[in-house]
Amino acid sequence: MNKILKLTSKAAVVTLMLSLSSCYYDEIQEIIVEVPDPPEGVEVSFRTDVEPIFSEESNNCTQCHDGTGLNPDLRTGRAYNAIVPEYVNDNDIEDAENSKFYQNLPGIGHPIDAGFELDVDQLTQIKGWISQGAQNN
Repeated sequence: MNKILKLTSKAAVVTLMLSLSSCYYDEIQEIIVEVPDPPEGVEVSFRTDVEPIFSEESNNCTQCHDGTGLNPDLRTGRAYNAIVPEYVNDNDIEDAENSKFYQNLPGIGHPIDAGFELDVDQLTQIKGWISQGAQNN
């Protein structure tokens, strides 16, 4: 019995030492997502291309951005006026990726873990809409 106890104790110590000596990284590596511009000649509509992204079942932004909690209010019919000009303005049209709105999208730099990330196609739509003048179309 005593031998089994000693052997179990040694195994526990070895396991603990191995787990404490696992990999460790001093630096957080930033993952950069390459988001292409939409194809030339393709107009991005806020109403039909961008606004629906906010309420898709897989990434329901309106769960938190519902007009009572976090800004901007991304509910259908209210999102445009909540985004423009506070989060997207004329200066952002030249460089959509620098807009306050784009910089805070899930998958780019959302300030809290939203539980999802927008995919590259969705980010491309939003980027295209901004660079095309952020129109209420």
